[in-house]
Amino acid sequence: MSIDRRPAPAPVETAAPGTVAGALSARGLHVGYGLPGGRTARAVDGVDLDIAPGEIVALAGESGCGKTTLARALLGLERPTAGTVTHNGSPLRYKTKALKAFRRKVQLVLQDPTGALNPRHTVYDAVAEGPRIHRCGGDERERVARALSQAGLRPAEKYFLAYPHELSGGQRQRVVIAGALALEPEIIVADEPVASLDASVRGEILALLLRLRDEAGLGALVVTHDLGLAWSIADRIAVMYLGRIVEQGPADQVLTDPRHPYTRALVSVLPNSPVPEPIVLEGETPDATLIPGGCRFHLRCQELASGAAARAGVDGACRGSELPVLRADTADRAVACHLHASGSE
Repeated sequence: MSIDRRPAPAPVETAAPGTVAGALSARGLHVGYGLPGGRTARAVDGVDLDIAPGEIVALAGESGCGKTTLARALLGLERPTAGTVTHNGSPLRYKTKALKAFRRKVQLVLQDPTGALNPRHTVYDAVAEGPRIHRCGGDERERVARALSQAGLRPAEKYFLAYPHELSGGQRQRVVIAGALALEPEIIVADEPVASLDASVRGEILALLLRLRDEAGLGALVVTHDLGLAWSIADRIAVMYLGRIVEQGPADQVLTDPRHPYTRALVSVLPNSPVPEPIVLEGETPDATLIPGGCRFHLRCQELASGAAARAGVDGACRGSELPVLRADTADRAVACHLHASGSE
């Protein structure tokens, strides 16, 4: 196995096609962590991504691929080691005052509503906390009631004096979403927003996010390992593997005609999958401190193992001589795969 020990590479050659000058963008984004022994974990390693108002983008991939780190960098919670995050075309500044203004427009929705809510605070106080911190003007009670109603808790006044332990899991997640909506954001970043919920209420929360997109023009980045969820909710999907986006495009295209071998493996296990047979990936995702050279998926790639890459003459590039970058596949999608680029899939 060849190991890429070079410094982090320059930003990817091209942004994914179909991207727009959205409210929230990343360009050539890298996030690395220094570890004992002089090692560096390259959690995010050259990512371009856009999230525009009025669209839902799903960021999908296995655990450990860098999804949450990328989300945190987009929120300004992690400072990138290279590349830029922009909001409405302006680079994100990491001064306290600038970050405070930014976070009023780009809000986080956490995975675990129970952990996100203070058990000693009423629903009213939980939703009002953000507007108080940001010193939003106007009638606080009206703002809280409007946010709770938008989140589907009606009549809002019924919930004002309730405590988290008195609510169901779905209601607690709606309170967390209401806390974000109280600041009237342009974008929300939701990290596994239904992972901790019962199956019976997951659909309700997903329907809520779709309604907020359609009625309020809210944009959302939904971080998930569940492509079935992405299929239900996303306008666009970005599939991430070991710190890089390997396929990106409209949800219906990516999920009905996956091109990258990793995406095909993920889609193959979905119900009614367009991939004829389930693809079982061998091994685990490599350590982010020991990233393979060439295509970082090559150690697990079913196309390389089957000999398809060798027949196309790209197996050497896959194994170590060239890092694949996102290249236009159609007008609005991109794939980072040597074999796909060769036209021999």
